[in-house]
Amino acid sequence: MNSNGNEVEVVAGAPPSRRRAPWPLIILTALFIIVPFLTWYGTWFGRTLSDDQVATYLADEKNPRHIQHALSQVSDRIERHNPNVKQFYPQVVALSKHPVGEIRKTTAWLMGQDNTSEEFHRALAALLNDSEPLVRRNAALQLVRFGDPSGRPELRAMLQSFDAKSSIAGTVVSLLPQGSKINAGALLARIRDASNTVQEFRSPVNGAIGSLVVKEGESVSVEQTIVILTPDQATVIDALRALAYVGTKEDLPLIEKFGQAIAPVDTGINQQAALTAKAIESRVGKS
Repeated sequence: MNSNGNEVEVVAGAPPSRRRAPWPLIILTALFIIVPFLTWYGTWFGRTLSDDQVATYLADEKNPRHIQHALSQVSDRIERHNPNVKQFYPQVVALSKHPVGEIRKTTAWLMGQDNTSEEFHRALAALLNDSEPLVRRNAALQLVRFGDPSGRPELRAMLQSFDAKSSIAGTVVSLLPQGSKINAGALLARIRDASNTVQEFRSPVNGAIGSLVVKEGESVSVEQTIVILTPDQATVIDALRALAYVGTKEDLPLIEKFGQAIAPVDTGINQQAALTAKAIESRVGKS
């Protein structure tokens, strides 16, 4: 019955009045899907770049991710024996002097992909004096592909303990315990500096904390050793494989230290040490 007292007919099954579409909710949902996709797509190194894009990305000083993406694309072109890839070589060599250590490390790895390039050979040799240990290690490993033994001291260093020296002066607030396994870039210690600011000291290399040189609460100076790191399995195996080609009889005592497995996880090291020693002995015998 309506307001005038007349009856109103109601039709059974009639559709309800249509609601307005919740467009703000739809747009918000779409953004939750589109934005992560665009972020992933923009940083995914598998995305193919044109030659112009590679050249532009290699020169993008404001975005290290673009540089790394372009370097991965140059590597792919080298592996496919693309004849046009050499146009990027001058830019790659220039990046071996980039202020960001991660860029120099990637560049060192890439330059080993073409062991016919003399400009790459020279740049790798220069990186043996880099301030970052991972850059030096990559350079030493890749120089082996050129038949160049000049990285041998660095390869030997990869088999030995590494002194992690503080880049910060102050008081140790916290420190990882002995035996902790870490990757390069992992937090080793927190140090309170003279301005009362707590700064983070991160590991320069992969490995495990073999021994602590300082304790929490103690003062440290710049370049003072905080912990001594033992090399991880991957680092040891990489160095042993490289020394199989450039090692000398003087390296055999160091290599033989890894000849006996201490635990099942060391079996790969044990086997590689035996192969490396055999390869060196064979080369020494022939010479």
